[in-house]
Amino acid sequence: MSHSPLPEAFTAAIRKRLGEEADAFLRMCDEPPVRALRLDPCKPLPGEILSILSCDPPHGGDPVPWAEGAYFIGPDCAAGSHPLHEAGAFYIQEPSAMVPAAVLDARPGERVLDLCAAPGGKTTQLAASMRDAGLLVANEPVAERARVLSRNIERMGMTNTLVVSAWPHELADRFPGAFDAVLADAPCSGEGMFRRVPEARLEWTPDTPARCAARQAEILDAAARMVRKGGRMVYATCTLNTLENEDTVRAFLQRHPDFSLKAFSLPCVDAPEGMWTAWLHRFRGEGQFCALLVRAGGEPLPVWQRKGLTDPPRDAVRQMREIFPEAPEPTGMLEETLVCLPDLPDVRGLRILRCGLHLGETRGKVFRPDHAWAVSAKPPAVPRIPVDTGDALRYQAGETLVCGADTKGWLMPTLRGLPLGWGKAAGGLIKNHYPKGLRRPLRT
Repeated sequence: MSHSPLPEAFTAAIRKRLGEEADAFLRMCDEPPVRALRLDPCKPLPGEILSILSCDPPHGGDPVPWAEGAYFIGPDCAAGSHPLHEAGAFYIQEPSAMVPAAVLDARPGERVLDLCAAPGGKTTQLAASMRDAGLLVANEPVAERARVLSRNIERMGMTNTLVVSAWPHELADRFPGAFDAVLADAPCSGEGMFRRVPEARLEWTPDTPARCAARQAEILDAAARMVRKGGRMVYATCTLNTLENEDTVRAFLQRHPDFSLKAFSLPCVDAPEGMWTAWLHRFRGEGQFCALLVRAGGEPLPVWQRKGLTDPPRDAVRQMREIFPEAPEPTGMLEETLVCLPDLPDVRGLRILRCGLHLGETRGKVFRPDHAWAVSAKPPAVPRIPVDTGDALRYQAGETLVCGADTKGWLMPTLRGLPLGWGKAAGGLIKNHYPKGLRRPLRT
């Protein structure tokens, strides 16, 4: 693979920092990037899933030691085109990027904030660690990126996540001391991605780190305000210079003496001083920096007053229960959709893209279940129609499927036990209710 040359100023800085190791690092910058996927523990799959995806040895298959349910995959593994990917069975994620969420160690029942969350790899990893219990707020200020985040959260079937789009200082004004744990995966100069995203080399200039560091300081100051006393925060970047990493952390600690670094250790990851860097020639992944900070003291979380969502209309709830009597109790309406998320703050004035489990909406006198409910970790108890990979691809392309003449009503086509979405059967055919915006054309 031929790449643009590394920026000269970057190369000089690496040689100064790494000394005799610099040549080994620079050689690795032109090697193929390392890939991995992470299974969803809330959606158990058969043990041969890596063979199904053709990602087992010799193409991959080794466990990623520092992340639960994660495996390395080879450069030619086409897992992203498999229908199980769209069913949320796994998330394809760069292996080094799995470290920050593992260090934050989000736990079931906690309130957790992912402050710069798009596209959603770390968010979905946090939700898996929380086992879909508690509240995870995923924020992305840029509207287009926030939509991608929301889509990935829907695909992975997360039911405990509030997706919002706001600037960090806006959230800090609204939610002081409101979270047990905060992840600040800040925008950066991207030096750690020069192998995986070669075009990042062309965007980098010698001034880029300083500009990014100024923005990172603002993000960290906002993030700190939202950590409860006794809580924890992880600061992460995918860059390698000290200005955006170690220097930014030390400057933060000078501004915030109530925070301190805390040592952490994972398999293959050891940070006795509370800061850690993944170097390409030392670590099986791309470049990454991570720091664990804890806030002094001990203070319970504030009691939230649920405000900002409309109460669910009785008629809509009744129509839902006529078809799905065991549906969970909706806690509000997001536009026209019944949603369920018990632990919710005052969200008035916030731009909300997703709110917990989306159950469905009433159109006229007809209740239509939401795709997110079908692919969630808590799908409804309706008939399931097993399909093979070919039918799964046809379903995700929007085609009608065949079923028994006696089969009627709402059902879910499944592949290896995982629901793919909704269908409605009548007259021996399953009308396709896979969302039009998600449909993928069949390859010929």
